[in-house]
Amino acid sequence: MSMPGLTMNLPGQRARGGNPTAGLIAVVLFALALLAAAGGARDGNYALFWVAGVLALIGLLVPSSLKMANHWERAVVLRLGRLQSVSGPGLFVIVPVIDQVVYWLDQRIQTTEFNAEQALSKDTVPVDVDAVVFWQIHDPERAALEITDYRSAISRVAQTSLREMVGSSLLSTLLSDRKHGDEMLREEIGRKTADWGVTAISVEIRDIGVPAALQDAMSREAQAQREAAARIHLGQAELAVAEKFVEAADIYARSPAALQLRAMNIIYETTKERGATILMPTAMVDAMNPGGLLGLTNAAMTAQNEPRRSDPPAPEAAAPAARKRR
Repeated sequence: MSMPGLTMNLPGQRARGGNPTAGLIAVVLFALALLAAAGGARDGNYALFWVAGVLALIGLLVPSSLKMANHWERAVVLRLGRLQSVSGPGLFVIVPVIDQVVYWLDQRIQTTEFNAEQALSKDTVPVDVDAVVFWQIHDPERAALEITDYRSAISRVAQTSLREMVGSSLLSTLLSDRKHGDEMLREEIGRKTADWGVTAISVEIRDIGVPAALQDAMSREAQAQREAAARIHLGQAELAVAEKFVEAADIYARSPAALQLRAMNIIYETTKERGATILMPTAMVDAMNPGGLLGLTNAAMTAQNEPRRSDPPAPEAAAPAARKRR
């Protein structure tokens, strides 16, 4: 069954006939009745005819009196219009003609889809919302006696609760906090269906549709917010870089040699590529003072190679000098 705003399936509330077990028993009883009738006709024993009649009558009544409910089903039995019992699962017996099974209730978890089309939010924005509710019968007696069609009632209650929730919420809240909306719907639907013996287990909002013009405006707003955030992050990065440059400048001001080494390292990194040609201003060459560095290097090497003046002369050189004095 379907109608605007909701979709329903009705497999659980249905009328059912007999069951295979009852049919098999009836066939066996009819077979025994035929055998008894045949034996009575052969032997002329009228008692066997009575036995055959009783067996045939029982075979006729078995399919309408012996019922079977599946493990997840419950059968609502009325006797002369009054509630007799809620039977099942398994086999159970009713009195033919007097008793009647009016409902077979499915106690498994079931789903119902519902939606709200062009529902106005609290900030007067029309939205389309699709949702699904998971529910279960916890009291078969009340579900059968308190309401005519609990499936249709659940669908209408869910749809009404969804419209109420949309009307009391801002669009931004609906889009950003669906879990809260699911919980609100579950509590509202469960409160309304509890008197019918039905429990709302959970509700899930599957989709929220907004007008195309509003989608475009929201997209531009999100883009502007992201661009502003990017500019802020870029400014923060520039500030951090400037602070580091100030610290480096202070270090280079205190140590000119460090600045010269840094300049030479930059030149080295630049000349790593083969065939690179570097044009350097004279002022930059003078700033690095290559002549001074080269002079310091040569002086260090000369000092390392010359012998020390305080060292005593070698023994071979001292002997000729002594002979001359003699």
